[in-house]
Amino acid sequence: MEQTGLFSAFAARPGHPDWAVLTARRDPLYQRENDCRNPFERDYTRILHCLAYRRLKHKTQVFYNIANDHICTRMEHVAHVESVSTTIAKVLGLSVELTRAIAIGHDLGHAPFGHQGERELDRLFREHLQEPFFHEKNGVHFVDDLELLEDDYRIYRNLALTYAVRDGILSHCGEMDENGLRPRTEAIDLAGFTECGQYQPFTWEGCVVKLADKIAYVGRDIEDAIRLKFLTQENIAELADMARDNDRMANNTTVIMNNMISDVCAHSSPEKGIRLSEEMFRQLTEIKQFNFRYIYRNPRLDPFNAYVHLVIGQLFKALRECYDGERTIETVRRKAEIYPELMGEFADWLAKFCDPGMSLFEYRDERTAKCQNRKIYGDLSEERVYVRAVLDYISGMTDSYAIKVFSELITY
Repeated sequence: MEQTGLFSAFAARPGHPDWAVLTARRDPLYQRENDCRNPFERDYTRILHCLAYRRLKHKTQVFYNIANDHICTRMEHVAHVESVSTTIAKVLGLSVELTRAIAIGHDLGHAPFGHQGERELDRLFREHLQEPFFHEKNGVHFVDDLELLEDDYRIYRNLALTYAVRDGILSHCGEMDENGLRPRTEAIDLAGFTECGQYQPFTWEGCVVKLADKIAYVGRDIEDAIRLKFLTQENIAELADMARDNDRMANNTTVIMNNMISDVCAHSSPEKGIRLSEEMFRQLTEIKQFNFRYIYRNPRLDPFNAYVHLVIGQLFKALRECYDGERTIETVRRKAEIYPELMGEFADWLAKFCDPGMSLFEYRDERTAKCQNRKIYGDLSEERVYVRAVLDYISGMTDSYAIKVFSELITY
């Protein structure tokens, strides 16, 4: 694929007019004299080593099927997005380093059980906190407040990612049917995002990841649906008819991705934005509509959806009922005698994010004492703060862990 370099003048590299803004961090990051990485490469490796990234391998993409090694997980999806987006960025002359960092981190905030888990958490957020839950915002919350890494002195600190990467994670929403993506012109306060897709990314690299996200999932979801027999022969024939319109598509992930990557590189420009041709964009939209009709809204998912509602709802109820004002931690620890995994792990997790002076934290272990991060839950005196802590904890779970702790609740 020929490199055009059309966007080289706009790439997020030293000399960019907003370079200081793009590389700014909420907290200072320790430096090493022998470090040969640029700021975005540091972000990439910090995400790569954090626990939220590791958990992606046990989070549902679309189909919950932990017994099948060949069904796409959230981690595989992230790898596809990284592959698609960095190829496009390289051809267009954009920063591959920034693109990779956004791509690897873009789904860190996804709930357990895929989009059904996200819907359940959104329901609980709206009911108890009067605000929406969407994984893009939750991803920034995790990298800003909840994910910790050791520094050179074995002290655990927040990830402290750059503004450009945090912005790309927050604004990557791939559900919007839009073509010709262009970055917004202002580096706004990211706390101003109150709904999914509210603003475009601040960088061209973020726009590339946003489109790559959609390219990556539509083909892979079809492949899994065929493997699991969600699609009938009539459905597959309908898909083939759509492909036959221009004879450029197949029911194959690699072919779909290759054709769309080439198309984006051929038709994008600073004047027209990051875009597909009208023909290919129409086909992408048709495939997405096909997926919604036959995959995402397939009645075979109804039992799974009901199960997710039960599991997340009961986990929230069990943890929520532990609130007891100043005695909350004591109550959680007492219930850990009955539910050691759910309550014990939750209490240990809370300890990292609550004020160290709380009188009921005598049980802190050495590792928790080394957590010099932002204590976002304070002393848990406000019930609303505790409810948020519960929802944060659930949102970070893997499918398998959520099922494990739910099993504690029903095992006597």
